[in-house]
Amino acid sequence: MEENEPLVSVDRIKKVYSTGQRTVAALRGVSLEVFPGEFVALMGPSGCGKSTLLHLIGGMDRPTHGRVIVGGTVLETLSEAALAQFRRRQVGFVFQFFNLLPTLTVLENAALPLMLDGVSDHDAHASALALLNRVGLQARAFHFPAELSGGEMQRVAVARAVVSTPALILADEPTGSLDSDNGRQVMTLLRDLNHELGLTILLATHDDEAAHCARRVIRMRDGMIEQESLNVAVR
Repeated sequence: MEENEPLVSVDRIKKVYSTGQRTVAALRGVSLEVFPGEFVALMGPSGCGKSTLLHLIGGMDRPTHGRVIVGGTVLETLSEAALAQFRRRQVGFVFQFFNLLPTLTVLENAALPLMLDGVSDHDAHASALALLNRVGLQARAFHFPAELSGGEMQRVAVARAVVSTPALILADEPTGSLDSDNGRQVMTLLRDLNHELGLTILLATHDDEAAHCARRVIRMRDGMIEQESLNVAVR
């Protein structure tokens, strides 16, 4: 993929959910591009479609209409098995409620994407330990999630998202379950990783302070893009 080509290309996607005789249009023909190394925030109220858009880009769901291309791969052409492999290798996910496995240690949680992809325990743990050191949690490597604060759990989730060096990080309301101080720490961490490692990050948030870390802000309403702007304070 050429540097001037988008890493993510979304072309007129629609997503309609049906429940019995009722249908809900979560997305109504959204198009956007995200380029390598960008930090982009999707903003809008609950129900505006930003989380649905992340799920489609991450291959966790399929659009009703339209096309999603990530890293040159047209997601609609992938089988379910190939889509699972795409998610493991190409996308790192950071969720609002952490999604750590309670029976695994911090180190095992951070190493999990590599282990699921067949990397040896030794190599997976070494890579995970390096990331835990980067996020300030090396000393907690052999603790369990229940022994951590919310902010610490989210930093573990960030390490897990980054450990396989994916092309894209999708962060869905990563500060939504945190107090303001911990939320600020997590967003600073994501911003620093974007700068230091050149990670491409697509963030969904309703929090103006979180969105301030992004270079580009896309505002959504009622399943459509309403406005787009650059944050000139971010370089």
